[in-house]
Amino acid sequence: MAARVLLAAFGLVVAVDLGSLLAGHPEIHLAVKPLLLSVLAAHVAVRGGPPLLIAAAVFGWGGDTLLRFDDDTAFLLGMGSFAVGHLCYLALFARYGSTPRRVIPLGAAYAAALVLLVVLLWPDLPAGLRLPVAAYSLLLTAMAFRSLRLGAATAAGGLLFLLSDALIAMDIAAWNTPVPHDFWVMSTYLAAQYLLVRGVLGAAGTPGSEAAPGRLRPAVGA
Repeated sequence: MAARVLLAAFGLVVAVDLGSLLAGHPEIHLAVKPLLLSVLAAHVAVRGGPPLLIAAAVFGWGGDTLLRFDDDTAFLLGMGSFAVGHLCYLALFARYGSTPRRVIPLGAAYAAALVLLVVLLWPDLPAGLRLPVAAYSLLLTAMAFRSLRLGAATAAGGLLFLLSDALIAMDIAAWNTPVPHDFWVMSTYLAAQYLLVRGVLGAAGTPGSEAAPGRLRPAVGA
């Protein structure tokens, strides 16, 4: 019951956040942004989800909170918090899944997309952010590719995370992005986090999840 209440609360906060961005009220967005991943983390905890999944959501909350401040230091710290969250996801994917042979060729596509984006953005990024953004992009791409191990939900989550952060990088480089920019960043990001959580809970066989066959135990030797 508590898990359902928290999931409904997450949906409500998401609606308020995205609605405020569409309505042109960024002050409401900034006020509710720290609630988003904290509520999702509480939902995972109440469901009895893996500690690493709770940690991933908590580091997502840290990134969200830090990115409310408009300066390079806060941006780098926020990016670092998200990076730790991606490491948590990578550990979870290794524990609960194995890479199907049919998705291995997609690794080349993910790598090509990473190289192309970094090369195109590099000249337009602030000098002090170039290497951190490139390193973070590599980690994010690795997370997105490894998310294919756990099925459709996590695969979609990883891809949407890539899209959301690509939109942020494009904005930093002063490229034209879809408007309203913050709405598209947050909508893809929040969908990504929800899908990653849903996929990992299912793969871990958390009570109340629709786990895929053969995914009820941690993968051995993955």
